[in-house]
Amino acid sequence: MPQLFTRTLSLLPWISAFLCGVTTAEEFEVLEGRSLTVPCHYDPQYASYVKYWCQGRMRDFCTSLARTDDPRSTNPAVDKVSIFDDPVQLVFTVTMNNLKEKDSGWYMCGVEVAGIWSRDVATYPYIKVIHGMSVVNNILTGEEGSSVSVECLYSKRYREIEKKWCRSGDWSSCLVTDSEGSYEDTSVAISDDRTTAFTVTLKNLQMRDIGWYWCSSGYQKIAVQVLVTPRPTTTTSVTLPPTAHQSVDLPPPGHITMDSWHSHGLILKSLLVCSSLMALLGLAILIRKKWKLYKDPVLRQVKEMKARRNEYSRDVGDLQDTAVIYINKDSQEVFMH
Repeated sequence: MPQLFTRTLSLLPWISAFLCGVTTAEEFEVLEGRSLTVPCHYDPQYASYVKYWCQGRMRDFCTSLARTDDPRSTNPAVDKVSIFDDPVQLVFTVTMNNLKEKDSGWYMCGVEVAGIWSRDVATYPYIKVIHGMSVVNNILTGEEGSSVSVECLYSKRYREIEKKWCRSGDWSSCLVTDSEGSYEDTSVAISDDRTTAFTVTLKNLQMRDIGWYWCSSGYQKIAVQVLVTPRPTTTTSVTLPPTAHQSVDLPPPGHITMDSWHSHGLILKSLLVCSSLMALLGLAILIRKKWKLYKDPVLRQVKEMKARRNEYSRDVGDLQDTAVIYINKDSQEVFMH
């Protein structure tokens, strides 16, 4: 039993470190020559404790770089490494400036916990300092006709090398900065600050600008995608027809000029001529049909036959209306029907 109690007491520091601790990202990657800020979040019970930042992965062999109880490490604009604690937000931030490749390695966000039975709570991020290029945002989106900009970051060894902006798949399209670190035309402007970044501005975006591009310096390049949204169409107002309670304002009649009078006269004359021609054409068609009927003997014979048939029909009708007399020779009686 005493041995079990002793082992339990020895595990208390590790139990507190697992249940209550400090958290941050596992890995950070940064370009050589630039700065990096690491946020270290902690639990509420550590708000009043001392926080520290050191290089290494073991507390006993960790090289101290900044502490919240050291007033010399609180100015991120001047110090190589600075630390700032915000107990309201429960986070302390560490800023490292002008990083070099030799600064790559393991670091410790730690909270100093005093006590014989407790250990410091900490987390161990890995920082990787690289040389090359990166961008703040590799997707640019703009409306047709507008302008967008991308900031292309580079490490210090590329400060004096010309910078390029190229369309992906077409290296002949590359736009290159001059000796002053700039380039500009009607659609693209490039400006190099000669320290850590150059900015590319795309002006007057068009739908044809959609695609992939490269920020490039030396053999280094980073991809950037450009997206363009169509310009919104303007809405047209619809005029509704007037209701029964609305009055319609008609434009006043214009003055009749000499030119308009002659124009109207020509129109009337044209109408009269067209009407006369149509009447003459109808009369000519009628005369032609009559003449054709008169000259054609077959048609004339058919017409005469129709006339005889009509007369014969009238004679038959008269016979139907007369009385028929039958004479009986024997009786000499006459019957009339």
